[in-house]
This record gives sequence, C-alpha cells and structure tokens, in this order.
Amino acid sequence: MSTVPEREDIDEEYKWDLESIFPDEEAWQEAYDDVEARVDDLREYEGRATESAETLRELLEAYEDVMRDVSKVAAYARLRSAEDTRNQEYQAIASKAESLRSEASSATSFLEPELQELDWDEVESLIDEEPALEEYEHFFDDALRMKPHTRSSEVEELLADLSEVTSAPSDIYGMLSNADLTFPTVEKPDGEEVEITQSNFTKLQKHEDREFRRETYEQYYETWDDYRNSVGTALQNSTKKDVKLAEARNYDTAREAALDSTNVPTEVYDTLVDTVHDNLDHLQRHADLKRQALDVDELGMHDLYMSLTGEEGPDITYEQAKEWVVEAVAPLGEEYQARMEQGLESRWVDVYENRGKRSGAFSSGTYDTQPFILMNFQDDVSSMYTLAHELGHSMHSELASEAQPWQYSSYEIFVAEVASTVNETLLTHYLLENVDDDEIRAHALDQYLERFRSTLYRQTMFADFEQRIHERAENGQPLTPDAFDEIYGDLKETFYANADVDDLIAKEWMRIPHFYYNFYVYQYSTGISAAVAIVEKIREEGEPPAADYRAALEAGGSEYPIDVLDIAGIDMTSADPIESALSAYGERLDDAAELLDLN
Repeated sequence: MSTVPEREDIDEEYKWDLESIFPDEEAWQEAYDDVEARVDDLREYEGRATESAETLRELLEAYEDVMRDVSKVAAYARLRSAEDTRNQEYQAIASKAESLRSEASSATSFLEPELQELDWDEVESLIDEEPALEEYEHFFDDALRMKPHTRSSEVEELLADLSEVTSAPSDIYGMLSNADLTFPTVEKPDGEEVEITQSNFTKLQKHEDREFRRETYEQYYETWDDYRNSVGTALQNSTKKDVKLAEARNYDTAREAALDSTNVPTEVYDTLVDTVHDNLDHLQRHADLKRQALDVDELGMHDLYMSLTGEEGPDITYEQAKEWVVEAVAPLGEEYQARMEQGLESRWVDVYENRGKRSGAFSSGTYDTQPFILMNFQDDVSSMYTLAHELGHSMHSELASEAQPWQYSSYEIFVAEVASTVNETLLTHYLLENVDDDEIRAHALDQYLERFRSTLYRQTMFADFEQRIHERAENGQPLTPDAFDEIYGDLKETFYANADVDDLIAKEWMRIPHFYYNFYVYQYSTGISAAVAIVEKIREEGEPPAADYRAALEAGGSEYPIDVLDIAGIDMTSADPIESALSAYGERLDDAAELLDLN
C-alpha cells in the first residue's frame, strides 16, 4: 500500500532550512517577546505623524524596524505550521504570530488617515525639509490616492483589529481541507492500494486506467459533498466579508475594492473574462483532442487531466527537474541562472509530501530571509513545472529585495504571476528544443497546453465564478451550497460545451482555496498572458528585453503593477497580451495534433 510518510522519515536535504530564520523555538519566542514589546511604541506617534518632517521620518523608520521583525516571526511560525497542520504547537505559534501582525497593523492604523490630511504640495514640502523621505514618494502617492476609501483613525484601528476575525472563514476552510478531511483508499488495477489526498488527487486523475480515474473522481467529490454545508457556510461568509469590508471603505463592489488596492482598473478584469469567453473554441478543441487521444465517445470530467499522449507520463526525479529548470532560464542571464541554482542547493525547497503537510505549493519569505518554497513533489512533469513556477516567485523576491528599500521590496500578485509563468514558458521551450527524448518532448508540449488550460481558461472561469457569487451577495440573494453548485455547474458546461459535464463536477468549488483570497485568481490569467509576450520578446530579440524584464522584477513595489509591467514592454490595459497568449495556445494545439496524429 502506498502511504504518505511522516515528516521525520524525510531526509534533511529535502527540507527547507527554517533554522536560518531562528535556530529553535526558544530563539523564536525571544524574538517574539522583543518585537511585541516594541509594537506599542508606534502608538506614541498617533496624532503627530506629520507634525514635522523629522517626526514622520522617525515614525517610518520605527515602523520598518518593527515590521521587519514581525515578518520574520510570522514567517517562521507560518512555515512551521505548513510543515504539519496537525501539530498543535505549530498552530499555536502561527496564531500568536498572526495576532502580533494584526496588533502591529492596528498600532499604525492612524498613519494613512493622518497622511491623507495633507495635500501633495504639503507632502513635497516635507520631502524638501527631510530628503530621506524622498524614497517614500510612491508610498505617499498611494496613501493620498486611497483617501476617499480610508476611514477615521478609530475605524481604521477597528478594522485592523478585526483582521483575525475576518480571516476566520479561510482559516476554518484551511483546517478542514488540510488537517481534518480524509479521503478513501482506492485500489489500482495492479492491486496496489493508495490513499487519496489533496496533493495526489490530480496525479491519480492522470492514471491510464479510465475506470480507476472514474472511481477516484467519484470517491473524491462524494467525500467533499459530505461536507457541503460546512464548506458552503465558509464560502458564504468569506464572500459576505468581502462585500461588507468594501462597503466600509466606500466602494460600490467588493471587486472594485480588491482591484483598487493595487490600482488595477476593473476593466482589466472584464476584458480578461470577455476575451476568454470569446475564445472558448481553443479550449474546446483541446478537449476534443483529448477525447480522440483517449479514444472515447465523450470526454468525461475525470478525463480532463489526462495527457494527450494517453499515458500517465514519465517519472521525473527531483534532481533531474532541478537541472532542467536551471538550464531553461539561461535566456534570463547568467547571474539570474546562477542565483537560482545556488538557492536550490541552499535548501530553499521543502520537497516532498508528508502527513499533515499543507497541500499545494507556494513561495514565501521576508526581506531579511532567504526564500522558502513549499512543494509536494510527485516525481512527474507537473511537479517539475510547479518547481519552475515557485522559483520564479522566489527569484522575483531576491531581485526586488536586493534592489529596493524594505517598503518596496514586496510586490503585488498581479506582477508576481508573470515571474512564475515566464519560468514555466522558458522550461517548455527548453524541453522541446534540447531534450532528445520523444516521450518527454510530447509530455512537455502536453504540459504547456495543460498550463494554458488550467491557468488562462480555468483561472478565468474561477474569476467569473467569484464575480458572480459576489454580485449575488451584493444583490441580497442567498448564497447556499445549491446556489454555488448551480453557478459553478453552468460555467463548467459553458467552458466544456463539447464534453460530458456531470453533476459531481458542479461541486468542484469546494476544493478551491483561492476563492477565499478576495479576487485573487484573475491574476494568474493576466500573468500568463504577460509572460508569454515577454518570453516571445526575449526569444526574438535576446538580451535587451531580458534586461527590461529583470528591471521589472527589480522594481518590486516601487511602482503600480500596470506600470511595472510597462517596464517590461507589456500593456495589460489592452486585450493584446491575452489575445496573443490565446493565439499561442492555438498554435501549440496545431503542433500537438500533428505530433500525435490527431485531427
């Protein structure tokens, strides 16, 4: 029987190096106590933040000192918690750290309202008086921009204090899906029994035996259905929370509030959804190619993850994946490539699945730490692409932290998903052009197409679902599990009009954690669109666009996301990058049809 190992059974070299943050929990507690004692010092500036240029500078410097330490404390606790969501000690320190982060935000909730009492001429006078404030110019601009949506100091403090409470639906869902929810064991055709998990479900859906896929699919979603009322209540309250917080900040809609936080026009969202809906023919052709490759009358929802080759796919070891991913990013420059390779050898990555480990993958870290990547590596092509994806995020963080002061070292997801997808796209080109193995080349092409399907189309479908459920809440209509089923099922039928869309797939919304992230998912779709355009420029023109791209990564949060992408030569206010990506998807479908002799 295939079982998931305990964490202590995994070699240290495949675990991330959290000791580089704090050597042990005792050191973490000392750091926690130290920064907790300094948080209240920030409150002393309330009511006088802008009384002089010197006072404002002192406040901003004190805030940076506190928040850098808070970030380290919170990062360590969060990463320990992700290692084993069953470990109550780790959950406790993660909860303490989040409380501390909330307390620190609350302690400085007066800052933006006090800045917003100024006009731009007064801000410039303060900068003239204290030149050190010049590096905060974008920060000041962003604060003044948000003036119509910032409440009084008292209300801002209350909203900051409530952050732990408002995160409850997401926290509850996370604990249910990662720690408490268990799935049945299914028997493979060869008699081996395997436990279904959140991490291996997609891989099991790629098994060549169709009846095994069907059974796994049914067992998985029927298990989710047993929890439909709990999950439905969590999503209902998460959606209502978004709506109420938007209202509290004088926005007409939750989506407007979410996008305005990064100064992204809502038209970008609408253009994405409309453009994708206008080009569903590419997705449906992909589905039809899968139907032909599998030699079935109708493509079922349990067939969606299958390779066009009709096979589960070659095994790719972690060591091989590392080698190819590093070689693939050579067009981004020798220094970029060398730093990525060094990171892989410095235990950036927590590689393999263990019991209780958070599902999925992410890149994390702070200004004062190395990046940390959570993986659940499954020795397949998909896991290799996920590694490339997360390394894109990590390298983005490295370059931005090196080039920018602390306040601009972080960046918005709108830009982040470009960095991750550039790496994926470069990996595809590398494998197709350099690996002399037809099976791997075929699966690389298939993976490229799958990334388009699951990123540009699937995430846009998620974005459409998210918009519809929020509109329903804003219109005072009930949000029930049945309503979620209906909305999600209708979208699935629209996107896969030429496939067999069964009733179980309407429950897929229950397994998507990103629906708790408040209009987050659309950025995956805009990200892949921008990334494809950037890679094409680099492949055609070489170093100049590669340098522009690195400059965009180095910009961090020093400019608004739309402007950061403009540094790389990409205009995301138009449909052009989306249409370009969709066109590339269509061309690769032609390549696949020719390579695999499909119509």
